Parts: sequence; structure tokens; C-alpha cells
Amino acid sequence: MTDWNPGLYLQYGAERTRPALELLSRIALDDVTDVVDLGCGPGNSTALLQQRWPAAQITGVDSSPAMLTEARAALPGCRFVEADIRHYRPEHALSLIYANASLQWVDNHYELLPHLVSLLKLHGVLAIQMPDNQLEPTHVLMREVAFEQDYPDRGRASLAGVHAYYDILTEAGCEVDIWRTTYYHQMSSHQAIVDWVSATGLRPWLQDLSEAEQKRYLHRYHQLLEEQYPLQENGQILLAFPRLFIIARREP
Repeated sequence: MTDWNPGLYLQYGAERTRPALELLSRIALDDVTDVVDLGCGPGNSTALLQQRWPAAQITGVDSSPAMLTEARAALPGCRFVEADIRHYRPEHALSLIYANASLQWVDNHYELLPHLVSLLKLHGVLAIQMPDNQLEPTHVLMREVAFEQDYPDRGRASLAGVHAYYDILTEAGCEVDIWRTTYYHQMSSHQAIVDWVSATGLRPWLQDLSEAEQKRYLHRYHQLLEEQYPLQENGQILLAFPRLFIIARREP
């Protein structure tokens, strides 16, 4: 897959940072020494962690060189590591593992989440936020257009679900708080929706297509978005974006 585009991702930086702030606000930790931001991207979430715990060692982990270049320039006081989330191993047990909009890209959460819990100190916290929008028109239409145009399925897997995550994490020895929030983002046009998802969910669908195929795909995708997302009275479009939040505290 081609590398991520930090500029495109940060085009909606405020909207992407809002759930990161909500996740952070629910973390009840004071004595924090070591924090890892898994899937730190361009550092917008890492900056929040540094502001909250300025004395802690903050490490951002991402597999994208372009994203890490952006993060290092923005946050010279933090440490950044290029690594796959599944293979990252900290040097010692952590106070907090923070994963904002990253774990949805990693498969097999039944193994991944217990592994992440094992990296925590006693009473340490695993804080997760993941888009839960596979049934939203934005993502249903990605699959529909690919089917129409005879392209392979490139979408990410659906999340395991609230009850599954609760069981996975309680069985791993955690006290679990889990909730779901739907944001309604004001978008100026249907093209703005395309721009939003082009930085994230649409990337796998386009990666192996030629330039002509991409144009054909995006033209049809835009047409279907116009059918599914009506204009408000003021000309704006409300984009529903459900997200799943989990706070898991490792207990004895």
C-alpha cells in the first residue's frame, strides 16, 4: 500500500482530534511514567498525551514513514518509532497504551488485545478508540462500487463488537468501560466526504487501481454519495460517524 498522506489526513484535523480528546478525558491516571501512542499518525493525538502528562516519556509508534516525519517535526520532545503495532515491544511495562483510530487496521483482536494488556503495569490502562462505521453509507458504498466494477474486496474487517470486546478484556484481567458515540460532522459538499475518506477508509480500495480506474471508481462513488446524503437547508451535509471507545484497566 502506498504511504499515508499526512496533509490529507490533517485536512480534517479538528474532527479527527475530537474523539481523541474524548478518549483522553476518560482516562483516570495520575502517576504516569511511560505512555505509548499506537498508530500515532502525524502526532495530533501524541500532542494531547504530552500536554496531559508533560513529565512522562511519550513514545509514538506508526508504520508510516511520512506520518512519523510529520510527527517528529511537530513534537521534537517525544520519541517516535517506526513499527507494526502487532510487533512493537516496549523496553518495560507501560502506564498507558493509547490507540486512537488505529487498531481497526489490525486483524485478530482476540489475540491482539490480551497481548497489549500484557504490556501494561498493574493498574495500567489500555485506551482504545476505533471507527465503527462499516455499516454507514460511506463504507457500504465503497464495497458496492467495487462489486459493480469487478474489483476485489479491499475493505477492513468489521469490529468484533461491544460484547466480544468486553469478554476479551475482562478475561485478560481488566476492568472495562466501553461506550459508543456517533458524531455528526458538517461537510460542505459530497466531494468533502470523498476527501475525508480518501485519507483513511478509501485508501485500500484505490491502491491497486490504475489512474483511469481510480477516476471511474471515484466518479461512481460520488454519484452514490449524492443519493445517500441529502443536503441540509443551509446546504451542508451531516456525516454520521460512529466510534467505539474502550478503557481497560489491568487489575491483579
